[in-house]
Parts: sequence; structure tokens; C-alpha cells
Amino acid sequence: MAGTLGSPGPAPRRWQTRMQSLNPDPKAHYTSVYGALKKIIRTEGFWRPLRGLNVMMMGAGPAHAMYFACYENMKRTLNAVFHHQGNSHLANGIAGSMATLLHDAVMNPAEVVKQRLQMYNSPHRSALSCIRTVWGTEGVGAFYRSYTTQLTMNIPFQSIHFITYEFLQEQINPYRDYNPQSHIISGGLAGALAAAATTPLDVCKTLLNTQENMALNLANISGRLSGMANAFRTVYQLNGLPGYFKGVQARVIYQMPSTAISWSVYEFFKYFLTKHKLENRTLY
Repeated sequence: MAGTLGSPGPAPRRWQTRMQSLNPDPKAHYTSVYGALKKIIRTEGFWRPLRGLNVMMMGAGPAHAMYFACYENMKRTLNAVFHHQGNSHLANGIAGSMATLLHDAVMNPAEVVKQRLQMYNSPHRSALSCIRTVWGTEGVGAFYRSYTTQLTMNIPFQSIHFITYEFLQEQINPYRDYNPQSHIISGGLAGALAAAATTPLDVCKTLLNTQENMALNLANISGRLSGMANAFRTVYQLNGLPGYFKGVQARVIYQMPSTAISWSVYEFFKYFLTKHKLENRTLY
């Protein structure tokens, strides 16, 4: 979901990464999501938007398994502490935040590799060559340079996301039955709201991950940019306030189906496994 809760694939994130570029090559200047996709395919090939798919697939499985397991356990424990007879939004927010710590520890390196592959005129031809180059020239720390920024972005994202999802479920599915339509609607709206609210942090994270040379040169920054505070100052220096919302449309378009699909799949398996467990108890 990154952000974190599932993904419909790397293509929407590619548009977002390119559109968040602070000072791209003139040939890589994009004005809309559709225009970005059209231009990438025309100039770089049909399969170009899918670069980074293998990296995300390798990280997504274990990351999401830990994510949902942590969320359910923390939510159950904290709800018992904060709200003995029902659902506590505070508990949901904290549980989502704790789950994010585990998820991002796995996904942050994958995100770094994916975004470097997605940048315009990327020198990396494969995920493995990107890993080797980054490791050899910048060290292992490069894969976690934006980790604190990622957490700074994803913790409020997941807090807003989970609180909104649980709130919407209370409104349109108060008995918390398995209802695919309610899960899709709640998941999509929760993801869209959280994505829009945290776009400024995502722009800074993209800059830290990609270390965009042209942008850093314009800002008179030598070496590597590090730290969220420095990233915020650089974005404002180069593009002012509008710079913090570059790619917001792509980010919302990416997150809405991502969170809608993830919640519907998650709720289905939760229902299926719970039902199967109850049936087994009845048999014995």
C-alpha cells in the first residue's frame, strides 16, 4: 500500500514517479497521466511501463503477509484495551502504523530499485544490475535512505486509511458481514483520501529515492540529498508550493483501485478462512 496496501502493478507508479520529477529532461516532461503513459510507450516501448514488476512481486508477498498479520493482532489487542465493547478508531490507527513499520522494512529497498528503473533515461537495464550498482557506489544505506521519510509518509497514510476504512464500514456495513461491494467502496475511498493528503511526503520520498541529478544541480546540492527536511526545502526551492502536489492525480488513480482490490481480496480470505475454521469446529 504504499503505498503499501497492494498494487495494481508498477505502471501507475511509473506515471507518478515521472510526473513527480522536479526537473526532468525536456523530452520527459509530462502534463497529464494519460499523456505520460502515451509518451512513455511511444518513445520507450510498450513494455517500458512494466519495469520493476519483478522487484515489487518479490517483496510484496512477505511484506503484505506480515502487514495484515500484525494489523489484525494489534487491532484486536488495542481494541480490548481502548474500547472493550466495540471498535476504536485510535486502536485501528495505531495498529495500521505498527504494521507499516514491518511492511516498509521489506518494501523500501524494492521501491528504491523500482523507482531508479522507472526514471527517464535510467542507466540501469535490470533490477539485478541496479542493485549491484547502487550497492557498489552508494552502499547498503542507499536502500534505506528514504526509510524514515517513507515511514513519516506511510504512518499518517495508514492511520488515515485504516480509520477511514473502518469508519465507512461502520456506516455502510454496520454488521460487518462479508459484503464485497462495501469493501470495494470503503477501500477505494479510504485509499484516495489518504493518498491525496500525503502527496507532499511522497514527492519528497521520490526525490530521496531517485537523487535526481538535474534537480540537485539546480538547487546547488553537491553529493547526495538526505533527510526529509532537506527534501522539503529542495522541493520548495525548485517548484514552490505546487511542487508538493506534483503527481497527486496519478497517486490517487494508483491508490484507489489498489486499496479497493486489496481490501476486497483480504476480506474474502478472512471470511473464507473464518468460515472454514467454524465448519471444522462444528464437525468435531
